[in-house]
Amino acid sequence: MTTPYDDRTAVLIVGGGITGLSAALFLTRLGVRPMLVERHPSTAITPQARAFNPRSMEIYRSLGLEEEIRGRQSILAGLPEMIGADTLAGRERFRVDLLAHVRPPSSVGPADWAMIDQDELERIVRCHAESGGADIRFGTELVSFDADDDGVTAVVRDLRTGADRCVRADYLVAADGHRAGVRGRLGIGADQPGPVTHVAYFVFDADLTAVLRERRFLLAYLDRPVTGTVLVPLRTPGRWMLGVPYRPGETPGDFSEGRCAELARLATGVEDLDLTLVPPVPGWPWKVSHSTVGGWVAHRYRAGRVFIAGDAAHVVPPSGSYGANTGIADAHNLAWKLAAVIGGRAGDALLDTYETERRPVALLTLETATRHLAGRHEGTGEDVTAIDDLTMILGYRYDSPAIIPETPAPEAPAEDPRAPGGRPGLRAPHVWLERAGTRLSTLDLFTGAFTLLIGPDGAEWAAEAPGRAGLDVHRIGVDLRDSEGRFCEAYGITRTGATLVRPDGFVAWRSKQSPRGGRPGRRLEEVLARLLAPDARPR
Repeated sequence: MTTPYDDRTAVLIVGGGITGLSAALFLTRLGVRPMLVERHPSTAITPQARAFNPRSMEIYRSLGLEEEIRGRQSILAGLPEMIGADTLAGRERFRVDLLAHVRPPSSVGPADWAMIDQDELERIVRCHAESGGADIRFGTELVSFDADDDGVTAVVRDLRTGADRCVRADYLVAADGHRAGVRGRLGIGADQPGPVTHVAYFVFDADLTAVLRERRFLLAYLDRPVTGTVLVPLRTPGRWMLGVPYRPGETPGDFSEGRCAELARLATGVEDLDLTLVPPVPGWPWKVSHSTVGGWVAHRYRAGRVFIAGDAAHVVPPSGSYGANTGIADAHNLAWKLAAVIGGRAGDALLDTYETERRPVALLTLETATRHLAGRHEGTGEDVTAIDDLTMILGYRYDSPAIIPETPAPEAPAEDPRAPGGRPGLRAPHVWLERAGTRLSTLDLFTGAFTLLIGPDGAEWAAEAPGRAGLDVHRIGVDLRDSEGRFCEAYGITRTGATLVRPDGFVAWRSKQSPRGGRPGRRLEEVLARLLAPDARPR
């Protein structure tokens, strides 16, 4: 008997935040039209993440979205500072340019940070995902799901009508946020090092001109009313959000309007501050929300046909702007692998490398963000900049069967992107090139296929490689001008060598020179077959 499914899709994505929407967008660009369900009626209506790092912008740049995203940046682009102080009116522990030490020079990357609120970015990503064919259904929740060897059967409910539909998908991607409903149903636990802090948040309108002293900050870490208090400006001039940790046993309900007003006066250092509390979202009946600051990483990222991504897989402290950016990178890593398996170009074992690659990055990110948070609440400006964020953002390394390693294998989990070596497992180095008088980055060449970059004297590679299906080929110095003469050194090859870059922009393999005995085409076939895990049955 055939089950009467209402809908069929290759990939069902649960969760319409930036991770889920990005996964939908990345899949559509690779020829897969997913379905996405999100229980909320729309994309985010509060800012959440407020800064998107250069790696995320490199990813969106490869899709042609960088200019549009930068055109929608908010007032945050003019608020460069981060401060630590007793109160806003009091003694400062530090004041630093928030991005100065993490802004990549032109020699390291083609993209800068984007100071855009997450709700704005989500609207852009959703629009492009839908125009690419993604079936995105807000106001629709996942009721149940059952995974078997061949796919996932899910029941989803339209919250406006109450109608249920049965969906059959080849794969399910759970990007359903830190509450991790799907992960919980699968019984997948998480490592949770360190303490968890509960924080109450409220929004207020007030004129703080006198105590701002012409400072323009994105974040203020304050010691009063308690250590861990955070004050941030919102898009509306004169509107602020204050986050105050609360003690075990307290609840957000303990924060009356009068208490919130007193907390705001303590944090700003203005005893008679005139302020008005406002709902964080117009029309909401409550004015205080809450969250937890801590971190954890799921024990597993895959359970058969189900994958966990974004905050459902890992939560990190907000210091460093890592959370949403790490979720975007999760989606980027997983999307090309799903597309390759769904398209029959790869075996199922390729999908195991999603967890193998992304989980160690989450653990490293959690460690880094936790150190950041301690430095901002208790340290000085020097403490804040002690950790090399640029290496964390652009230099982390993958180690999995989807990478063909070299010997000796590096021990460090990351490499300084300011001195690239082009090793397999690392983000492909950025080098400026020219095509017909137009400047572009090597990173602009990675648009969804495996890409072979050949040295200027690699005629043997150039003669045979173009015939390989699904492979983009560029001979640097011939097809594209190496205007700065950096390509071979940055990629660690000779003028006769070649580098194979994965669809997600990471180096998969390289041959430092022409293959011994010739026959580069056969060598490429062997490499691609190994990378795409032929030992498992293609789906």
